[in-house]
Amino acid sequence: MTVHVVGLGPGSASLLTLAADELLTSGLPVLLRTRHHPTVAELDSTGAFADCDDLYQAGGSFDAIYAEVVRRVLSMAAKGDMIYAVPGHPLVAERTVAALVAAAEPAGVPVVIHPGLSYADVAAAALCIDFGAVQLCDALELRLDAQRPALISQVHDADSASALKLQLLDIYPAGHPATILRALGTPEAGQRTVPLAELDHQPAGYLDCIYLPPLPAVEDVRRFDGLDAVIRRLHAEDGCPWDREQTHESLRSHLLEESYEVLEAIDAGEPAALAEELGDVLLQVLMHAAVAERRDEFTLADVIEHIARKLIRRHPHVFGDAAAATAEDVYRSWETLKQQEKPRASILEGVPVTLPALAASQSIQGRARRIGFDWPDIEGPLAKLAEEVQEFSRAEGAAERADEFGDILFVLANIAQRLDIDAEQALRLANAKFRRRFGRVERLAAENGTDLKDLDLDGLDRLWDQAKAQERAEGRL
Repeated sequence: MTVHVVGLGPGSASLLTLAADELLTSGLPVLLRTRHHPTVAELDSTGAFADCDDLYQAGGSFDAIYAEVVRRVLSMAAKGDMIYAVPGHPLVAERTVAALVAAAEPAGVPVVIHPGLSYADVAAAALCIDFGAVQLCDALELRLDAQRPALISQVHDADSASALKLQLLDIYPAGHPATILRALGTPEAGQRTVPLAELDHQPAGYLDCIYLPPLPAVEDVRRFDGLDAVIRRLHAEDGCPWDREQTHESLRSHLLEESYEVLEAIDAGEPAALAEELGDVLLQVLMHAAVAERRDEFTLADVIEHIARKLIRRHPHVFGDAAAATAEDVYRSWETLKQQEKPRASILEGVPVTLPALAASQSIQGRARRIGFDWPDIEGPLAKLAEEVQEFSRAEGAAERADEFGDILFVLANIAQRLDIDAEQALRLANAKFRRRFGRVERLAAENGTDLKDLDLDGLDRLWDQAKAQERAEGRL
């Protein structure tokens, strides 16, 4: 009841190992993953071997097909020793074999792997290069390092070639050379190098694979690894003197400034500007990581690991067995897990003191509200606002007026919190509206040949109302 997994090699039967040839001609029953392989036509001219091609013809996902292949192998093995034959090497780009090994062990079915030449072996000979640094990639589950050479298999047809090209164009420039290795291991073998953008301009076959030379770090500009390499070069001993002089303290203002520029791009509704500003924020993260690594404090890997593990830990409904049907369920779970990880003496701990005052006020009051310390409805804070305005009107002296004015802002932040309004954002938008509208007032005055300094309040109000009317006519708030 042993399953002998045999590699059919990359092409013709002349590339079979002696051990594989002996097994395939031993008389044991043979199940082929697919009959579409040159070796099969040479060894099984009468069609005595069984195959799984009907599963592919029936359609469905590859995962479902591979699971059914494994079930078919184990069912056949239950009747006695048998051979499961797959293209190439059984453990190179052959997902059914890994699935078979995993399923056979608990079933008590021995699996013996009989190696064969893989597509990588003949590709190395065809390209005449040392394959020590080459990464073997699957077009169906593409993960690669662009700064290393890559050999990509599973390019079955024109559709898979087109899908692969689109994925690769997110990483490489359109003109990056791509070598198409066609029908390797057969008399029809050949190769052709084309710009990546033309990868799908020719027919593709199931024996084809694609070779991509490495992308220099300074050209690997569309992925995180490439950006990281650029930052590391800047901070190297022979890198940029300015970058090497930076500290966490000197970079502090840049992080704050870039964060506000992101908010500005969001407010403006400009995706291109947002993409640029997010890049500037990402640069600040990498700069701090480079400074820390230079000081032997921590590395970028520590930063990435910390946030990745936190996300996994705090999403047990995704990465574990917990359930969360709504966003509110997720929020409550997040808060509970956060408290377990970082027990705090006060619910107000963790609100950064450097937050802008309105944002900090909303955060503080939001936390107090979650434990019930708040008015039961909106009428409470509205009445409190009127009370605070009265107290402000009676205040005497600068200190008392500032104190009462702070109370007014605090209650306004509470009202915003209840109405799900971001007070900080609302004020930013109000500032932007005033700036825009006042600019229109200045233009109207200039068109009339009037200097704003020469107008009294009534005159300024008339221009303001005119600017406001124009904006409303344009559909602007």
